[in-house]
Amino acid sequence: MTIISKLYCENREVVLVIRERPNVVNGGGFVVTDCAQNVVFRVDGCGVVGKNGQLILRDTNSHPLLLICRKRGMVQAVSLDKKWKGYSKMEYEKKEKEVFSIKESQSCFLRNHSITICLHPRISNKDWDFEITGFFPDRDCSIVDFLGNIIAQIGMKKEAKEVMRSKDLYHVVVKAGIDQAFVVGVISVLDYIYCQSTRC
Repeated sequence: MTIISKLYCENREVVLVIRERPNVVNGGGFVVTDCAQNVVFRVDGCGVVGKNGQLILRDTNSHPLLLICRKRGMVQAVSLDKKWKGYSKMEYEKKEKEVFSIKESQSCFLRNHSITICLHPRISNKDWDFEITGFFPDRDCSIVDFLGNIIAQIGMKKEAKEVMRSKDLYHVVVKAGIDQAFVVGVISVLDYIYCQSTRC
């Protein structure tokens, strides 16, 4: 399923490794590698971007793929829900081509919170196209489509659990045919929501 680019859709399952960057050293964010430790994506947090509530997803050559922004304004301030919008690389300066939006409930730190994703254009007749199940701070969650299929599973490698107490190194299994850039874009928002490496 191409959402950002067909370049990031493989015909086989892919395992990506995510390593968070400390805010104090280089502004935060994280680096995504494949199993051969080749850098595939980078996510710049607001410490790098310089604007709170903004994230940039970059490819292996540091070219921008997505600008992801938290929606602001008076309506957002009084709403129980918070929204994020992802814009494609060619239009992100003008913010004209919205690729997806993410809605988080106000109670996101509770385990029964709701985080849903809508594509633009939509692919389902539900209120959402994808949802997050599980709890991201535990590095145990999934991105599930509107039919209930898991498209990506976020977890911590068994070896990392035994060796490291911190959760700055984890993996995501992306199912065959799913856009890896989209999955990493969603993970960058989850990282920010839960006050991880992308937040200032």
